Amino acid sequence: MSTLAHTMMTTARSADSGLAGPGELDRYSYAETPPAGRVGAPAWEGSEHDLGRAPRRAAGSRGRGLHGQLVQQLGQMIVSGDLGADRPLVPEEIGQRFEVSRTVVRESLRVLEAKGLVSARPNVGTRVRPVSDWNLLDPDIIEWRAFGPQRDDQRRELSELRWTIEPLAARLAAGHGREDVQQRLADMVEIMGHALNQGDSITFSRADAEFHSLLIQVAGNRMLEHLSGIVSAALQVSGGPVTGCDRPNESSLAHHSRIVDALAAADGAGAEAAMRQLLTVHPDVERVVPAPREH
Repeated sequence: MSTLAHTMMTTARSADSGLAGPGELDRYSYAETPPAGRVGAPAWEGSEHDLGRAPRRAAGSRGRGLHGQLVQQLGQMIVSGDLGADRPLVPEEIGQRFEVSRTVVRESLRVLEAKGLVSARPNVGTRVRPVSDWNLLDPDIIEWRAFGPQRDDQRRELSELRWTIEPLAARLAAGHGREDVQQRLADMVEIMGHALNQGDSITFSRADAEFHSLLIQVAGNRMLEHLSGIVSAALQVSGGPVTGCDRPNESSLAHHSRIVDALAAADGAGAEAAMRQLLTVHPDVERVVPAPREH
């Protein structure tokens, strides 16, 4: 086993145990699986949640402390429909409900406004915006939708988007011939192989996420690179598999290896075909795009 594979697998096992291990733990962030019996966000009326005590998943809000928790709480309530479109959000009321300062409320609403979830206008105040105005490519919104009533639509849409983005990225990446990147991708496949043999799904998923993110970044298209966060979010949200990559198996590993071999041979068509084989077509996607064919 290579040094990289050993380090990454040791790190993953340490993270799974809740202990800080050697290596670059922060580089392989992995969304926690929500606790069993998790229910949706509470309704606004009658909510007595103390934000400081409310449980939250580590991968949810990108912020820290009360500000980050409030962003997540309000974001989830909006995405779930508990706070419907055009619902007024009164800062004073929010502060009282969640026992946070006016500054925390104001900064949280600014973050939600940047995501397209709310709008603030003079003489009108802050109101929830319709779904058509949301930034649906925002990683937080992707995650919130994945845990809300729109979870099935979210997984289907992510699957469709990945089916469009990643085969093209694989074709473009084959033309760059960067040995350092090809070696890094090969390392990820090696890590996935060892993880599969040991039944280590966490390490497999982390290596898988890095493989796909790196492939998009090396495609040489800055607009595609901007979308790499979407793929990472799709691989990290839980609640049901989006692609075959979420189910570690020999077939998935073989397709990853085929992609690496095609890149090394500068075979764009082969890399694209291998990626299409890798992505498991969601039943709803089949009505939009044809199932991948063997070549």
